[in-house]
Amino acid sequence: MVLADELAKKQRSISVAEFFEKNKQMLGFDSPTRGIITTIKEAIDNSLDACEEAQVLPDILVSVRRISNDVFRVVVEDNGPGIVPEKMPSVFAKLLYGSRFHQVRQTRGQQGIGISAAVLYAQLTTGKPTIVTSRTDAKNKAHTMSLVIKTETNEPEVLSHEEVDWILPHGTRVQLEFKSNIAARKKLIEYLKYTSIVNPHAKFRVEIDDESFTFERVSSEVPPCPVAIKPHPYGIELGVLKRMTTASDLPLKEFLVESFSKVGEKTALEICSSARLDSAVKVSSLGLESLNPLLDAMQTTKIPAPSASQCLSPITDELIVKGMEKEFELDFIKARTRPGSVYGGHSFIVEAAIGYGGKLPPEGSAILLRFANRVPLLYQQGACAITNAVQNVNWKSYGVSQSGLPTGPILILVHVAATNVPFTSESKDAVAAVPEIEREITLALQELGRDLKMFLSRRDRNKLQDDRARAICSVIPLIAAKVGEIVELPVPDTSLIEGRIMRRVVLKKSSAGGKVMIHIDNYTTKSQEISLYDISGDNAGDATVPPSFVSEMDGEYTKIWKVTLSAGEAFEVTYTGSGGGMIEMQGVAENLKVVVDLDV
Repeated sequence: MVLADELAKKQRSISVAEFFEKNKQMLGFDSPTRGIITTIKEAIDNSLDACEEAQVLPDILVSVRRISNDVFRVVVEDNGPGIVPEKMPSVFAKLLYGSRFHQVRQTRGQQGIGISAAVLYAQLTTGKPTIVTSRTDAKNKAHTMSLVIKTETNEPEVLSHEEVDWILPHGTRVQLEFKSNIAARKKLIEYLKYTSIVNPHAKFRVEIDDESFTFERVSSEVPPCPVAIKPHPYGIELGVLKRMTTASDLPLKEFLVESFSKVGEKTALEICSSARLDSAVKVSSLGLESLNPLLDAMQTTKIPAPSASQCLSPITDELIVKGMEKEFELDFIKARTRPGSVYGGHSFIVEAAIGYGGKLPPEGSAILLRFANRVPLLYQQGACAITNAVQNVNWKSYGVSQSGLPTGPILILVHVAATNVPFTSESKDAVAAVPEIEREITLALQELGRDLKMFLSRRDRNKLQDDRARAICSVIPLIAAKVGEIVELPVPDTSLIEGRIMRRVVLKKSSAGGKVMIHIDNYTTKSQEISLYDISGDNAGDATVPPSFVSEMDGEYTKIWKVTLSAGEAFEVTYTGSGGGMIEMQGVAENLKVVVDLDV
């Protein structure tokens, strides 16, 4: 008994703050390299959620400054609704404190751990408090607090509190100092870039030491804030049901209707009948012997899925495309938003997009962008259900090489929006393998794969046609000139032959005897508005048709002519020069134009 007494003296409870202080890797603070990204991520998640709830277009400043050799100061500032001073200590310096945990709707943060964990990490590595400034309206001054977490009790401690003048009429600013390094600078910029893609309504101003840049918004509409719905019967477990019934005085039928989504009076009576329980019995009087059959009846009765339109906020196809076009140069891009679905009573929507070509790397595996509730997932790609679903698609059937992931100049984006994203851990790095979610991802990618296959087939056909058209433009005039020389007659006009064969807008450039000639024929049946770009070492100062615009850089002149050609019309300009450089025209569909430089 002596040993038992000694062991008993050593036993004590620990607070959640104390637990995560020793297990910070569970929250994504497993290394100094990653700590800086996780801190910024948690602060931005809070800012975006707050701005959307207030229906404010987010304007977010992210600043990272090196204070000493291995200490960094991170500032994240937003123009959201602000936080009342009474709640500021608990919001930032108390783990598991928040407003969203019990709400069934899509949010970035939910458990009330993220930003408080960053505060804990800061005081753990540098011992310095976090400084928070917030203002709720222009009539009142801002409040600035210096905060730390008492790890023994998981309670906030306010070291200082004062009212200050602040330039913003409303918003929140959080400043943390912690030990880290900027080895993950590229990863940090990628995180901000990817965040701007799936939050196209947000503007991010970024300052990293002496470098600054901006990710502009491409939408001026704040997405509708998801509305909280009641839990669905399929997502309830016995312990939760017991807690809910204990706290209610309602009769069973009214309890089912009032407490769960998609349960009306008819469905409630069907559940009661299946469980062999009186619909008028008080639910608080039900014991485990009654709750077990009640739960079985709730989960076997046919009940419609929760309404995804209320509790979720998908990005939409149009805005995904705009966001991707803003950050990547692509030849092809398509997006798909799947209909709302459900797993375990939780609503979710899968969105996906594919980009191809442009300036993507031509070799190696595809670039895979994973997102959950508009938040990028940067780590543990191999352990994610999104990756597994992408790898399980047979990309070869869509004309794309594959080695696990598809290979080549391909960009794949997958976004899972859910009331409860099934992450594999508290650090929220990867989506768990839920069959319903994997199935929806696969279906979305298969739809996009078919679109990509059509693009690749059309591109190959167009390339073949372009090669033939260029050959015609180059060869037929030479044949005509040679025939004219042989028969000693003037060279015939071959334009009618070219037009009959091609039915396109043909641009030709040639140079001879110190003169450059550019000629355009519109062989199509419609009028064409054309912007002609000629980039070379010639300034075209004596052009027979003066260019609309000329600019010079490093000895090269960019000349632009803007011309409208009706069907069958032609345009020609000549100027003194040696030719060379690059010639291009815009405003004409790719499948309707041919560009031929006869000097090449």
